[in-house]
Amino acid sequence: MVSDPIARLALSSALVLVVAKVGGDVATRLKQPSVLGELIAGILLGSVPLPFLETLRTDPGMDVLAGLGVLVLLFQVGLESTVRDVARVGGHAAAVAVLGTVGVLVAGWGAAALVLPGSSTMLHVFLATALTATSIGISARVLKDAGASRTREAHTILGASVIDDVLGLVVLSVVSGAIQRTGGQDPPSPLGVLVLLAKTFGFLAVALAVGVKLSPALFRLTARLRTPGALVAVGLSFCFVLAWASSAIGLAPIVGAFSAGLILEDSHSARFVSRGERSLSEQIEPISSWLVPIFFVLMGMRADLRTLAGTSSLLLVAALTIAAVAGKALCAAGAPRGSDRIAIAMGMLPRGEVSLVFASLGLSLGILSSGLYSALVTVVLLTTLATPAALRWRLSRHPLTQA
Repeated sequence: MVSDPIARLALSSALVLVVAKVGGDVATRLKQPSVLGELIAGILLGSVPLPFLETLRTDPGMDVLAGLGVLVLLFQVGLESTVRDVARVGGHAAAVAVLGTVGVLVAGWGAAALVLPGSSTMLHVFLATALTATSIGISARVLKDAGASRTREAHTILGASVIDDVLGLVVLSVVSGAIQRTGGQDPPSPLGVLVLLAKTFGFLAVALAVGVKLSPALFRLTARLRTPGALVAVGLSFCFVLAWASSAIGLAPIVGAFSAGLILEDSHSARFVSRGERSLSEQIEPISSWLVPIFFVLMGMRADLRTLAGTSSLLLVAALTIAAVAGKALCAAGAPRGSDRIAIAMGMLPRGEVSLVFASLGLSLGILSSGLYSALVTVVLLTTLATPAALRWRLSRHPLTQA
């Protein structure tokens, strides 16, 4: 029996990391994103009836590591884009993102209200919100494998995904803030919604404006340090400070972490790269490879698929899956004229990392029960697994032309 808490945490981490990497390898061999393998591995691990695994689900030490993994994950998502990318995304890409987000919110809200008529409005809204985020990595990979990554459709999908992430986090901030204010039972007043919107947009505006202005000077000073790892230390500190600031004003910490990633560009690493060091994105990767899989495996372990055995649970999964697909189908209306609108809609279908973060937040806020959380995880799995086959089928029948 391991009694020392550090030794227990070390053993738990070792087990989770090995399971995560094996699951990720299996998924990769099946041409699926590794995150799906990590999630399914967690589900399988959580179904093993051992006392050690039972306590692992709620281990506070693992919870902290998983929480840090979420911040690093959203920081990485932000690093893949920049403030300039958001500002210059095309009008069609922006329309695709907005229409898809609105479509999913309306369809998801309606589906949840239909299947769960006795539940609170805030629960219906939260379930819809959790379905808004698009995991673009899998669509990008399918397009790349098909030689279609330079097409107008691919550019539209990738551009829309940048706006999609921002919109999803804004909606999440408003909804999670409303849940904290009302306890998740009653919808906030119109004034309360306006306050939450003002707070969210205000934080993003100030963080991005000040960050873009001050961060180059910060990293110029950092470049004077000859201490190994200075770049990654300051980069992560920047992420964690903005995550704290976001939490301090009542927003989700992931909003700050994502904002930090958006602010930082390749130019911040230029001085370090010129003297032979790796870029910030490259230096973050080993940390991400440690912390992020812990989050996904724990999320899988907390999903109890036995709760889906009832007819009502299966009906909820079916309704939310249909809403997730139908809502994103609306984004086809914003696609450029002459492009394959169906391929663009399919490219926006998969949910993934960010939706799982939303589900995890719902569990911690108490708005989601174990059964509802498991249903949401199942919807993420279904939409993500279905997208590659659907998109490949579409591309085989309607090849895209290069932009």
